[in-house]
Amino acid sequence: MSIKSLIINPGSTSTKIGVFEDETLLFEETLRHSTEEIAQYATIVDQKDFRKNIIIDLLKEKDFDINSLNVVVGRGGMLKPIPGGTYAVSDDLLEDLKIGKQGQHASNLGGILAREIGDSIGVPSYIVDPVVVDELIPTSRYSGVPELPRTSVFHALNQKAVAKRYAKEIGKAYDELNLIVVHMGGGVSVGPHKQGKVIDIFNALDGDGAFSPERAGAVPVGALVKMCFSGQYTEKEVYKKLVGNGGFNAYLGTNDMRDVEKMVDEGDAKAAEIRDAFIQQMAKNIGAMATVLDGKVDQIIVTGGISYDKAVVAGLKAKCEWIAPFTVYPGEDELLALAQGALRVMTGEEKAMTY
Repeated sequence: MSIKSLIINPGSTSTKIGVFEDETLLFEETLRHSTEEIAQYATIVDQKDFRKNIIIDLLKEKDFDINSLNVVVGRGGMLKPIPGGTYAVSDDLLEDLKIGKQGQHASNLGGILAREIGDSIGVPSYIVDPVVVDELIPTSRYSGVPELPRTSVFHALNQKAVAKRYAKEIGKAYDELNLIVVHMGGGVSVGPHKQGKVIDIFNALDGDGAFSPERAGAVPVGALVKMCFSGQYTEKEVYKKLVGNGGFNAYLGTNDMRDVEKMVDEGDAKAAEIRDAFIQQMAKNIGAMATVLDGKVDQIIVTGGISYDKAVVAGLKAKCEWIAPFTVYPGEDELLALAQGALRVMTGEEKAMTY
């Protein structure tokens, strides 16, 4: 029997939904919300009914029978650190999404909406591999400052999805392989997947690793401290320099790699140098994570929007292909990844995780 799933991926100003039959997309839609619409609500959780109603209305417009669904899946939010996997939206998980255990983010609504819609039609609700997936080994948590432990925040959904896709394509189990997965989008992350666990990570949000289109990555710490106490910037202004206005945005005024490549093609030497610096930093991250796997790397997998950039991928291959062969899965398909996570549980391929 085929499994029909409704997938809900909320963003700050949009709600992406998809309806799948097994892994086949029946239809998808990005429902956009104006600043004025969102501004009516004091908190993210307060937006629940507004977003739920427009999802239900869209399904009616598509003449889709909501009662034909077998499962509803939401994007995971800022929960407590948890191992990777597909989680049933239990009462405890639901409560932590509502309070924002590690912060308020629109993705928290994914599981909340999935549970409410699922309960209304009597089908299970799940989340899959939220950004707070934490499988770090103890030695990966040390930073050098006890008050500042290293934490796991990264593109867990896409990293896990492409790792499992690769394993399936070569006829092996994910937990039999040692992989380095490289996600390159607005933020970047490089994860060593050791037999099904991401045992180390560069914090993709606000601290580690290579700079990205929007983020500064690791910066000279002493100079950052001096900047913070210079009196020239507020805390919010410094943070914006690191997250949002960092990386390519800071150097070239764009967060779009297509713009960067256009500059390079037009002979902009500075743009070429910055692109090469990005490649160098990403390659250093890959090399570092190879050592975490003791040099035993079966495959390097490159994914995310920037993996469409042939020059960047060629540069990484030139620097790192001696470590392991490359497989490239350009872009990211979060809706499909969420559908696949639920499908693995619904078909018995995996067991649902308990929060």
